[in-house]
Amino acid sequence: MEKPAIEGGKPAREQKIFYGHQYIDEDDIQAVVEVLRSDYLTCGPKITELEEKLCSLTGAKYAVACSNGTAALHIAALSAGVGEGDEVITTPITFAASANCVLYCGARPVFVDIDPETYNIDPKKVEAAITPRTKAVVAVDYTGQSADLAPLLQICKEHHLTLIEDGAHVIGTKYKGQMNGSIADMTMFSFHPVKTVTGGEGGVILTNDEGYYKKLLLYRSHGITRDEDQMQHEPDGAWYYEQVDLGYNYRMTDMQAALIISQLDKLPMFAARRKEIVARYNEAFAGMPALSIQREIPESDTTRHLYILRIVPEKLRIDRRQFFDALAAENVCCNVHYIPVYYFPYYEKLGYCRGLCPNAEKLYEEMITLPLYYAMSDGDVESVIEAVTKIVTFYRKD
Repeated sequence: MEKPAIEGGKPAREQKIFYGHQYIDEDDIQAVVEVLRSDYLTCGPKITELEEKLCSLTGAKYAVACSNGTAALHIAALSAGVGEGDEVITTPITFAASANCVLYCGARPVFVDIDPETYNIDPKKVEAAITPRTKAVVAVDYTGQSADLAPLLQICKEHHLTLIEDGAHVIGTKYKGQMNGSIADMTMFSFHPVKTVTGGEGGVILTNDEGYYKKLLLYRSHGITRDEDQMQHEPDGAWYYEQVDLGYNYRMTDMQAALIISQLDKLPMFAARRKEIVARYNEAFAGMPALSIQREIPESDTTRHLYILRIVPEKLRIDRRQFFDALAAENVCCNVHYIPVYYFPYYEKLGYCRGLCPNAEKLYEEMITLPLYYAMSDGDVESVIEAVTKIVTFYRKD
């Protein structure tokens, strides 16, 4: 398919604008350098400092830092007791890790549809999908908008399920005035470079439940403990430890932790700028019949990680692919988040097929992720708006 050409047009700008980018300043660099000059590169004091800082930020009682968000989801599922023969309900509009963590445990993901306006998992469809095999729900805070946690928590309580919040996008968001991270049974944050706060890689699981916390610690580090209360034999000496379960090496380095700690100090600044950009986009696109923007629930005070623009196909002479390519021709480098998980060949081999979640599938056909990151200048934002407006104007149906 050829890129749509806008006759006589020039790109909105000469330099490319990417959909996401980390922001690293001198304080971040120095924080990492200090660790490199210290006695501990991993399993050191920065891990504890980060976990305590995240608890203070969110109000959660416990935090367990991990090597990445996927690892954090895996040990959360394990700690919830997910195993062979179980089912875990989740959304298909997410990165594959939200479902893969279920497969890692030998269980089966059950995909339910999204709300067609908020794009988050629909609590009513969650309840309808529960069976005697259901063990947990993995609710994704898609784009940084909080999933509607109150009804999900009520459903999980009534059916004795664990609510795991995939909060890879959600750091800085509040649900009903409370910071996400201390509401669900367990909540994961991710620190990948395109996220609001980065550690290069890294993840964390937050919980208020001491039982989950102790299991998370074990699964993070080989199933090994030095806690005498968890040991089955009398310690031989101060060096003694035991492997009491089958765990993994999902530990975070102190270098990553130091970077995340420094980044967290800038979270209010990051959140404020992202909100400014989202507000400007919404203002620019709200009056265009050929476009649709994501609805935000009043319960969510959102720090948005992704900005999703949705085309209205019947009002344009081009489809999403052509719109995407036209933006690229304007040097606006977008993305699409996400391909429904069950579209992937691996999931097809497991018996999943298209048609499971009509709202999610329709969204996928119509959505584009526009650039959104802290370091975007006002000029960058206006260039994106100019490019979108130019394409809509040229290809709209009269």
